[in-house]
Amino acid sequence: MSDPHMVGARTAVPHLVLGVCGLAVVLPVVWAIAAGFRTQISLLVGELWFTPNLASFNEVLFSKTSDFLLNYRNSLIVGLSSTLLCLAAATLGAWSLHRMRWPRWVPALFLAWAMAFNMIPPVALAGAWFTMARTVGLDNTFAGIILAHTALNLPMALFLMSVFVREVPLELEEAARIDGASTPVLLWKVVIPLVTPGLAATGILTFVFSWNEFAVALNLTMKQTATVPVAIAKFAQDFEIQYTQMAASAALSILPALVLLLIGQRYIVKGLTQGAIK
Repeated sequence: MSDPHMVGARTAVPHLVLGVCGLAVVLPVVWAIAAGFRTQISLLVGELWFTPNLASFNEVLFSKTSDFLLNYRNSLIVGLSSTLLCLAAATLGAWSLHRMRWPRWVPALFLAWAMAFNMIPPVALAGAWFTMARTVGLDNTFAGIILAHTALNLPMALFLMSVFVREVPLELEEAARIDGASTPVLLWKVVIPLVTPGLAATGILTFVFSWNEFAVALNLTMKQTATVPVAIAKFAQDFEIQYTQMAASAALSILPALVLLLIGQRYIVKGLTQGAIK
């Protein structure tokens, strides 16, 4: 029989490593949130103990010189719109790859190219997209930034949705065809209800990536259409860095993604592991 002390030691080490990794992730976030409740002087002198105050949050949210609420609205518009476009295109694309009569190498090559595109840094595409958007009159418009975010996140969405669409029983689709269902009815009544967990997981991840994207938004937006990451960066000015206001706005920017992740974490785990357990 195994020695209980040896078993306890073997399980303690992985838990210790995971705990250290968790602290490495959580502590910077906690520090940034706490910095939003401090004064600039308290933060710069490095005081360990301070009296919390809401001055930075009031400055960010209610100051006449702050556009943060406008930026928040802009991020919601861009994030939700690009997410819906990604989900629609990725679901149709995944169904086409796995149900249409393509040669076997076509889906594999297409998905490999999608993942390769996803590895390109967004900043490498920002300049070309800015030139194209300005040429067609989409610079500083929601349409331009939404299309850019859709293009950035579509490869990931397509890869994830292909996992779920592939697992839909082919017999159900054949039965629907026998009953006279057209392709739109088949997709709406059969495929989409079965891939709802995949839609939830993909939608959450796509929205979070769109919400946090900075380089492309910086190039394609101006004051009226700037998103939250661009607004946070503007607190670092030429002659002053408003650390506490930056921390307060960063803390506020976490809320939508945090709520979505808490609601849909089980769908995300299922979406990321579905292909590995089959």
